[in-house]
Amino acid sequence: MVKSTARFVCQTCGAATAKWAGRCESCGEWNTITEEAIEARPGPAGKAASGKKVSFVGLAGTAEPPPRSATGIAELDRVLGGGLVPASAVLVGGDPGIGKSTLLLQAAAALARAGKRVLYVSGEESIEQIRLRARRLGVIDARLDLAAAINVRDIAASLEQESAATMVVIDSIQTMWLDSIESAPGTVTQVRACSFELIRLAKSRGFALVLVGHVTKDGAIAGPRVLEHMVDAVLHFEGDRGHQFRILRGVKNRFGATDEIGVFEMTELGLAEVPNPSALFLAERRGNISGSAVFAGLEGTRPVLLEVQALLAPNPGGSPRRSVVGWDGGRLSMLLAVLEARCGLRLNATDVYLNVAGGLRVSEPAADLAVAAAIASAAADRPTSPGMVYFGEIGLSGEVRQVAQAEARLKEAAKLGFDAACLPRRVARGNRPLAAPDGLRLDEIGHLSDLVARFGEAPPGDRV
Repeated sequence: MVKSTARFVCQTCGAATAKWAGRCESCGEWNTITEEAIEARPGPAGKAASGKKVSFVGLAGTAEPPPRSATGIAELDRVLGGGLVPASAVLVGGDPGIGKSTLLLQAAAALARAGKRVLYVSGEESIEQIRLRARRLGVIDARLDLAAAINVRDIAASLEQESAATMVVIDSIQTMWLDSIESAPGTVTQVRACSFELIRLAKSRGFALVLVGHVTKDGAIAGPRVLEHMVDAVLHFEGDRGHQFRILRGVKNRFGATDEIGVFEMTELGLAEVPNPSALFLAERRGNISGSAVFAGLEGTRPVLLEVQALLAPNPGGSPRRSVVGWDGGRLSMLLAVLEARCGLRLNATDVYLNVAGGLRVSEPAADLAVAAAIASAAADRPTSPGMVYFGEIGLSGEVRQVAQAEARLKEAAKLGFDAACLPRRVARGNRPLAAPDGLRLDEIGHLSDLVARFGEAPPGDRV
């Protein structure tokens, strides 16, 4: 006999409790706990069912791994690590209207044009709505099979009969519904159960499964966090609707590098690839303006040059304002403290505004030196050298520390026509000589005060 019990589950974090409460003790959200029914199925005659023996095999194996399937979109393949891996599960999340469905429809159409069997299942749009978008994107001629369904049992029964499918897109996982669970679509229990059923099917049938996921108001993928552990890759589609640029960032990938990015431009005909994002991000830069510095960054394995802009405004009374777009606000506060304490730059009565142009968010510490150069340039009202790039981490004592993959950053700078680079001074600890491209001058500094002194704002002072 099947016994039904009930529990109360938070729809934000997935925490389960024995009774209802207005506020979840795990995540602190209000009015997110709902009642869900669960079923306990005992074994035969009320006894627990016995398990079967599991077969173990050697690590090396005898068969070669199946080849990846290139989607035809180079930026997407870069983030995936070279293409779709058979029997893998990929979760794509992003803000509403950012272009998730557009990107996947373009990728599915490109695969279908290459002769692959591709299935696109939508729980949010009708077939005619998908066809309307396909006409706008110019992919209506692709041999792509569409379906509008939300019942996972029906979808699974259809996929069981598919033996040659290469890619299956589910748009979106929050709209899927399993009739054996008494809760609404989008709840934590439904998302977890539907994902498990579809991923199990992908592993057994050998097709690549791509799930589209909604995000919460905080930018996290909605549903249980276990969903991100179940899939093989998690891709975040980022960008500001006010900008035409879109960033596809890999935050988890079992088959490739993490933190890899793909850059796209939103056009009237859909998403267009940006093979050289550095040139695009620096297209509108003017080198004769103070408070601007070029940062030679690294996103995954790709070097990217970005413009860091700083603006200082006097604030004679009250607390000075610190406004940051595209960088960490806490790191800016630390850097301003180092500039005041170690370099004699007085900013305690000044509003500081910092912006990373282009809409890309920078997270690596190597941007410290470029941000410091932009602030020192704005404070002295003297522009930085238009042909120089900056990268380096800054410590609390003001020392400039080494960062990874300096040669890749220098090659990207030389490719775009820069003739100088300001970087950390190499220390004599057996480091091999830095192979700088021909024509690129290296300006090595050891302390932040050296950089500030070059703008004439403060003397180097005592080194700490």
